[in-house]
Amino acid sequence: MTHLFLNFNIMFDYIKAFHIIAMVCWFAGIFYLPRLFVYHTMSDDKISQDRFALMERKLYRGIMNPAMMATWALGLSMVISHWEVYKTQGWLHAKLLLVILLTIYHIACGRYRLKLMTNPTLKTHTFWRWFNEIPVFILIAVVVLVVTKPF
Repeated sequence: MTHLFLNFNIMFDYIKAFHIIAMVCWFAGIFYLPRLFVYHTMSDDKISQDRFALMERKLYRGIMNPAMMATWALGLSMVISHWEVYKTQGWLHAKLLLVILLTIYHIACGRYRLKLMTNPTLKTHTFWRWFNEIPVFILIAVVVLVVTKPF
């Protein structure tokens, strides 16, 4: 029985490790895509705009979407497997709320990406620079919650 428990703990550690890896990949895309929007908006020629649209599509569909799905799947598997412990942890509830907000931000990025393909001047480069700061605050809050578990 002890052997089975040790194997489960080892498996949980791997799930946690891959959850962190997926989250890092997701945030890399979340930070980079709005930066591409800045460059896309600032480009004057069709060739550059098409290049940025292609880069945005590949980043969003090829990296960000799979990373987001893996982050959610691995995170939920950890919560479900230890539900009796986690259900009373306020910090986890706050973290999940922030991850939901990040997911909404992610979806907004996808919608903006599609709109930029037909209207590169949809928003100013200044807007995209400020828009790019939103996930920074979410990341800080999530890391502080997970490390300190304040409530």
